[in-house]
Amino acid sequence: MTRVFLAGDVGGTKTHLALYRPGESPRAPASDRKLASRDYATLEALLHAFLDGTRERPRAIVLGIAGPVVANRVEATNLPWRIDGATLGAALGAPVTLINDLTATAWGLGALEPGEIEMLEPGTPQPGNRGLVAAGTGLGEALLVWNGAGWTPAPSEGGHADFGPRDALEDELLEWLRARYGHVSWERVLSGPGLAELYEFLSATGRGEEPAGFASALAKASDPAAVIAESAGAGRNARATLALERFASIYGAEAGNVALKFLAVSGVFLCGGIAPRILPFLRDPSFRAAFRAKGRLEPVLERIPVGVVLDDRAALWGAATLALGGAQAVRDRAPEPR
Repeated sequence: MTRVFLAGDVGGTKTHLALYRPGESPRAPASDRKLASRDYATLEALLHAFLDGTRERPRAIVLGIAGPVVANRVEATNLPWRIDGATLGAALGAPVTLINDLTATAWGLGALEPGEIEMLEPGTPQPGNRGLVAAGTGLGEALLVWNGAGWTPAPSEGGHADFGPRDALEDELLEWLRARYGHVSWERVLSGPGLAELYEFLSATGRGEEPAGFASALAKASDPAAVIAESAGAGRNARATLALERFASIYGAEAGNVALKFLAVSGVFLCGGIAPRILPFLRDPSFRAAFRAKGRLEPVLERIPVGVVLDDRAALWGAATLALGGAQAVRDRAPEPR
């Protein structure tokens, strides 16, 4: 029986798992499969479903998962799972290492090829830290610490910090969300569910025209954010366009916050499933204006590069990099987009 490595990107919507033989590239798994995360009561059940039917069994497992990983344990942010790496490893017969999904993405930057990052702002990169911001089912963030020769990824849960409105409309949005949820984080606004909330807020306050029948179609949609983004991109819905314009501006503002908090003078990268799908809105000057609008430190922001990671497999590749090489071996390399 061949002993392989198992790597995975465990998301709130889907989980991407792959098996690797020793020496393989993170980009070239022996086999891989995507599964709907919520179809399974536990992560163990999902992993068994993936491994059933194959004679190959993993010798080591590395999983990137959305949530704060402490002592190899995590309570998933957008899934009803509490996961203990040691317990999971005992059930699967192989050691399990859990890492934050954005930490996995940070390691995966080194596997990217030319054309898999679109630079929204080339800037003037300097030797120093980098930051990641990823809007998807939730909002992930990560820091890449410059060590003088490369970057060492470090986790962050900055997406759950308090949302900061910038104008009267966002003041009103904050009050509207606070009435629903109490605490309002950046994730409540800057995520797929956040885009749906933003559209609902615009509807509730009578902003923007909506085509006949759209509200009914939206209510039936399994992924309202995707429907809103598609409608805005097609130019058929003024309210959806207004929502995407504001969403992109909010994305720029939080990317700028990450740039300042991490002093990410070597670049900020947008990851996750949403950014590649709304590129026309992110290319708009309003995104860059929101990114730079930081008062006295605006000149610092003007020099920081901003890019969009176009391939959503970076987190899987990062987990695979760790599974194949081991954490210490990988720390000696610099994860860097080429």
